[in-house]
Amino acid sequence: MLMQMMETIGRWAIPSVVLAIPLWGVIRGVKVYEAFVDGARKGLITTVRITPYLIAMLVSIRVFRVAGGMDLLLKAIAPCTRLLGIPPEVVPMFLIRPLSGSGSLGMLGEILKTHGPDSLIGVIASTIQGSTETTFYVITVYFGAVNVNRVRHSLPIGLWADLVGFIAAVYACFWFFGH
Repeated sequence: MLMQMMETIGRWAIPSVVLAIPLWGVIRGVKVYEAFVDGARKGLITTVRITPYLIAMLVSIRVFRVAGGMDLLLKAIAPCTRLLGIPPEVVPMFLIRPLSGSGSLGMLGEILKTHGPDSLIGVIASTIQGSTETTFYVITVYFGAVNVNRVRHSLPIGLWADLVGFIAAVYACFWFFGH
């Protein structure tokens, strides 16, 4: 009975919200269609504005990986990660995730294909994906789109949060699933 009720709620949740929002706007006297078109126009303008920043960031990441910078960086920090008990297979996730969500998602796919989704490494990589942010992407694209030139404390705080999320993901997975 409860499962049937949950399935019914799940089936109708999104259509209900999609119907309720415009209906609420009409009740409040909002010109819903005009507001939708205006929002779509502003969204398109924002997309056009952020595209150069996005392209520059993605090209930079690709050049770094192809030129061997990622491999050199991994070799340089390997002693520290080994000392901390962090599996070397997940370190690239930590390095790519602050730069690119799609890049880290691709890396997660490679890790899951190699080690399996139920492996400890797969679980750690998945947890890192969900508990860290694309800090440089946010600063580059979103700050660039609204012409913020001085990021002040945003970058160090964002990277600190990524580091804490990474370490917490690794140790939480070891605690819940590991050895």
